[in-house]
Amino acid sequence: MRIQPLRRGQLRRCVEIERMLFAGDGPWGTWAFRAELDSGAYYLAAIADDGVLAGYAGLAFLGSPGDWETSVHTIGVDPAYQGNGIGSALLRALLDKADALRAPVVLEVRTDNASALALYERHGFARVGTRRGYYEFSGGDAYTMRRPAQQATTTDGRSAR
Repeated sequence: MRIQPLRRGQLRRCVEIERMLFAGDGPWGTWAFRAELDSGAYYLAAIADDGVLAGYAGLAFLGSPGDWETSVHTIGVDPAYQGNGIGSALLRALLDKADALRAPVVLEVRTDNASALALYERHGFARVGTRRGYYEFSGGDAYTMRRPAQQATTTDGRSAR
């Protein structure tokens, strides 16, 4: 598997995955992904060894240099490819970007999504609130989770400057 920047030509596949994962919560259409890319958000694609786009993830930036905050807008992995570390690899790549900016990261996740909650908690996120009825179509609740800013490190464990 390799992680690479998401390209516009891959958006149709992202929409297919959205429909599989979020059918009851108003899955994003191509226009939503285009808007994210147009806004300058950081989007990645996970390409499986068989060449198929198996997942995607996006991180938005808020604030200004020296005072950044980031927000995970989405992570999706095709159910046929789940359980292979793809979601974790995508999240790690987003967190590396946030760490390079020394920015905290926030996200919302369904309160009943145990696997996503475990993933986020393994990566240092803590629950900081609950948003009742956050998911408009299903009325599902979401936890707001936050990971404090981390200082980026080099491959030998030293702080990056």
